[in-house]
Amino acid sequence: MVSRAERGPVADWFWTIDRFFLAAFILLMGIGFMLSFAASPAVAERLNLDSFHFVKRHALFLVPAIATMVAISFLSPRQVRRTAAILLIVSLAAMVLALFFGVEVKGARRWLSIGSLSIQPSEFMKPAFVVICAWLFSEHARQPEIPGNLFAIMLYGIVAALLVAQPDLGQTILVTAVWGGMFFMAGMPWIWIILLGSVALGGFAVAYYMFDHVAGRVDRFLTGEGDTFQVDTAREAIIRGDWFGKGPGEGVVKRIIPDSHTDFIFSVAAEEFGIIFCMIIVAVFAFVVLRGLNHAFKERNDFTRFAVAGLVLLIGTQSMINVGVNLELLPAKGMTLPLISYGGSSMTAICVTAGFILALTRHRPEKRATERSLFRSGMVAPAE
Repeated sequence: MVSRAERGPVADWFWTIDRFFLAAFILLMGIGFMLSFAASPAVAERLNLDSFHFVKRHALFLVPAIATMVAISFLSPRQVRRTAAILLIVSLAAMVLALFFGVEVKGARRWLSIGSLSIQPSEFMKPAFVVICAWLFSEHARQPEIPGNLFAIMLYGIVAALLVAQPDLGQTILVTAVWGGMFFMAGMPWIWIILLGSVALGGFAVAYYMFDHVAGRVDRFLTGEGDTFQVDTAREAIIRGDWFGKGPGEGVVKRIIPDSHTDFIFSVAAEEFGIIFCMIIVAVFAFVVLRGLNHAFKERNDFTRFAVAGLVLLIGTQSMINVGVNLELLPAKGMTLPLISYGGSSMTAICVTAGFILALTRHRPEKRATERSLFRSGMVAPAE
């Protein structure tokens, strides 16, 4: 245990970090590692790999992911902005490269192959995009003559265009939902809400008629006809699990779910550990979102408020989409369950997101002292 009297970067970090956030993120990663033992051996065997191939790789991904999260949590808000700006530029450039030189999987070019590693740049783009948009919105709120909202709209257009070009409509919807939530928090006029909402609906209609795989997934979801093997199997696994599950290693249906270790790991959790366990997982995600929004509500600084809200919405919306697909409440979409599903890019990128959240929600005595001084001089209102 680090003493309060001890001074230094580590001691300051330990006593100023939001330990509830930190515990929630580590708990989710621990659950993900545990579930990898249940979900991945069957997939590895189908691919003629060692039974624990994906378990070992999952453990290997955890180490740099946790290190990344902790390292980023040491940053100041200004350093968070600078880090996000660099990450956004690099990830956008990598997304452009992926369109021309990326690995094609099922008709999509989303990955860059570097040696034995496959990196999905769009995963790292998302947290950086949220932070930079938060900064643009906050600058416009601070000085209305600065066209921060316009730049945020332009940046969103660039990101959405690159995602559609891959194509990755699921990530486009995710980014759009989070960006729209942040824009609303920033005081979006109702005319903009109506206009952008209409554009989003129009974009969905265009995607339905332009992309056969989008139309196929929507049609299968609405009619139940066609190749619905994976979602039907996932539902069967959830039903078989009942309230308390079949027990560790006792799941049977999980063995025939093609993406049981990634997109449908929630169904594996339900079959082996039960619906109550899945409700606990959902509760942890809900805790992260609600605690983040509570931080944002109390925060005076516009940048921090918008960024924290956007980052927790990013995690919450992605988890909601994944769970919704597993429960057949949403059309099938290849989207991982944050910090739980197997995947190096996804896990590391979510840890970047978690690191940003931890950095921006740290208790900063110097900020409180400045606020008290400004309050005494009548320049700011008292804190709640």
